[in-house]
Amino acid sequence: MPYLCKQRKKDASQSTTRISMMKEIRQNAMYRFLMILTISSAMGLQAWRTLFDNFAVKVAGLDGNHIGMIQSIREVPGFLALLAVFVIMIIKEHRLSALAILILGIGVSATGLFPSYTGLLFTTLIMSFGFHYYETTNQSLTLQYFDSQTSPWVFGKLRGIAAASNITIGLMIYFIAPIFNFKQIYLLIGGFIIVAGLWGLLQNPVQHDLIPQHKKMVLRKKYWLFYFLTFMSGARRQIFIAFAVFLLVKKFQFTVQEVTILFVINNITNYFLSPLIGKSIIRFGERWVLSLEYFSLIFIFLAYATVESKILIALLYILDHVFFNFAIAIRTYFQKVGNPQDIASSMAVGFTVNHIAAVVLPAVGGLLWIVDYRIPFICGAVLSVISLIAVQQIKLKNPETT
Repeated sequence: MPYLCKQRKKDASQSTTRISMMKEIRQNAMYRFLMILTISSAMGLQAWRTLFDNFAVKVAGLDGNHIGMIQSIREVPGFLALLAVFVIMIIKEHRLSALAILILGIGVSATGLFPSYTGLLFTTLIMSFGFHYYETTNQSLTLQYFDSQTSPWVFGKLRGIAAASNITIGLMIYFIAPIFNFKQIYLLIGGFIIVAGLWGLLQNPVQHDLIPQHKKMVLRKKYWLFYFLTFMSGARRQIFIAFAVFLLVKKFQFTVQEVTILFVINNITNYFLSPLIGKSIIRFGERWVLSLEYFSLIFIFLAYATVESKILIALLYILDHVFFNFAIAIRTYFQKVGNPQDIASSMAVGFTVNHIAAVVLPAVGGLLWIVDYRIPFICGAVLSVISLIAVQQIKLKNPETT
């Protein structure tokens, strides 16, 4: 009985501390800044992804090999995210975040204007530069402005907000798709994102007491596990991003409306689960969360290769996307083992490492798809096994259990 009373007092104290922490975070100017830009980034990418496969297949007349190449080109800006280290020598990091959102909006707006293979290569590249450079700076700013006990919650909350934004844009596309054509929808959504980017350029949410960041590329031997997990995450995630929705459209004949409904259900799920994932990282630690992700993905990828049911393939897509959010534990792991002044550079390096395989795999996967559509998904299962083994090397003491 004394133990139970002591435990209840401890739980009550932790609950009060968390409530106070969340209130303080919400009042943080950088949190509000990142929240608005994250909404814009999420809406832009979600609109592009929701419309792209149907636009590419039904308007531009593309096939699997074209899709694979476009998806590879889409990852080139992620591979070049390392250049952000040098860009922030010229402009402040939060300005780069806003500028990236502006570029994303321009890319999305232009997509519907060029319904051809060459046109989609070009507009995809522009859109992707905006998205990837925002994600790089978003991760860096979050780790700089929030400590190791609050950053998982912030990452999870921002993911939840992004999911809510995706629901909004999904519902919007569902209802306007029968009325407007692809070009009009792309212009409408892209215009909103451009306005958000211009708003961000006028904001100044910085704190001047932070540890200055290195304005150069930083590579350290002690970060090897962060680099490796990031690389593997990029490799197996691209298999999902490049071919999961394409599988839905090509093999199972999902329409724009059906894909949109799936995205909405997916994001409703993620809206509620993403903050819980952040709390789970704080409670159980990075190794436990990542192990659960990789173990589950082994079976999800194998199921992609074998399932013949339209309902089951939709369920697999939702589960896959839920586990995608677990990857924030890789970044919070770095925060605990890395030097504070290395954050900006290491997030940029991490994005480049993440996209080394991502640049090549979609194109190769597109060729393998022609041989047998199941091959890319079997490769994803193999990559998940390797990641599961590697993540056991994380050796961190979980403060919640001490």
